Amino acid sequence: MYVDVGGSHTPYLVSSLVQMQRGWYDVRAAIVKPPTSAPDTWNAHPVTHDQRLSVWDRLHEYASTQTRSFTSQEVLSWFRRHAPNQATDSTIRAHVRGASWNVGDRSQFASREPFLTRLDRGQFRPATPEEIESWRAGRPLHSSTATASSAAPSGADLEWHSEEHTQHLLVEWLRQQGWTIVRTANTAMRERGVDVVAERAGERLGAEVKGYPSRFYVNGPKKGQVKVTAPENQAPKWFAHALVPAMKLRGREPEARSVMCFPDFPTYRKLWRETASSIQAAGIEVWLVKADGRVDILN
Repeated sequence: MYVDVGGSHTPYLVSSLVQMQRGWYDVRAAIVKPPTSAPDTWNAHPVTHDQRLSVWDRLHEYASTQTRSFTSQEVLSWFRRHAPNQATDSTIRAHVRGASWNVGDRSQFASREPFLTRLDRGQFRPATPEEIESWRAGRPLHSSTATASSAAPSGADLEWHSEEHTQHLLVEWLRQQGWTIVRTANTAMRERGVDVVAERAGERLGAEVKGYPSRFYVNGPKKGQVKVTAPENQAPKWFAHALVPAMKLRGREPEARSVMCFPDFPTYRKLWRETASSIQAAGIEVWLVKADGRVDILN
């Protein structure tokens, strides 16, 4: 069969099934043969039929895209978007646990090679090659080596309470509550403007997001080294840095909800108690995001 494209005859082998029912068309397959001049790499990456992927395969696919720690709640959110109704939450959680080399009992998945490391309750990251090799050799590393704060060079990358991750958890929670995300700032590039803008049923919300200070330097020549300043002493400055943008938003958009959002740490709760009356008088809300993705709206 030949189809005229751009004035030249290009051979196409088309195998498709078109079914029309109530105005809907279902195209089952379309296989296109490339021109003879196509490079040898044309079929180097065959398309995977997603419907054939198991829960384990999908979890492995998700983990392969992660470069930092993540929570089981994030995994559940990803499954809801990419594979809705494929498995229950408890099944997905069981797979996440079974994919971790350093859990107490993974007998259900004993025949499968793990690819995750459990950091804390509900918190995981991709396993390192060293961890997998040790597991294969039957001499797994002690689970304490997998904690987020045990090794200074990688510790900053594994902390769940970074600004980027806190923003991610907030956005996921807002979507679950029916909000439409209008804008998210690129925190890694220090993009200016409101960090998160969302809308729902005619209501508009703007959130200024801050993380919780790391124990490690995350940039510069000292990256990975332990900081001299304790996180609880640096956090008040971050709290104050969120207040000014939140007040500016109230001035620009008095009808919008202005939110200061932080990861849930005792220091931020203490700062809220000490400033609650003034912040509430300004019409500003304070939200705290937990490691599992839940959000506590303080009032």
